Amino acid sequence: MTTAFTRSAAALSACTAMFVLAVVGDAAAWTRETTVTGTHGRGYSVQGSAQCAGGVCSRSVTRTGPYGYSASRSGSVACAGGVCSRSVTRTGPYGHGVVRYGTVTRY
Repeated sequence: MTTAFTRSAAALSACTAMFVLAVVGDAAAWTRETTVTGTHGRGYSVQGSAQCAGGVCSRSVTRTGPYGYSASRSGSVACAGGVCSRSVTRTGPYGHGVVRYGTVTRY
């Protein structure tokens, strides 16, 4: 039996797969939007986009719940000369956020 949660997880997995494909090609971009209805008829929407150009890939996803609260995540990865840097920002439904940075160097 397929539940709304299972369908939403599958949709999110498909979006993640599309992001991975977008990272592979330069100047690639995509936008997706879906609405999921859960138990008791409550629904939420998921909107996402990603793009790659000039060695920099970025993506953003916003989820809005049945009562209008939303949470978002955006991030980017840039690689040059064997060094890749990333930045991710998460913002919750009350506007509080967290920013993470990281760098990986290939020797």
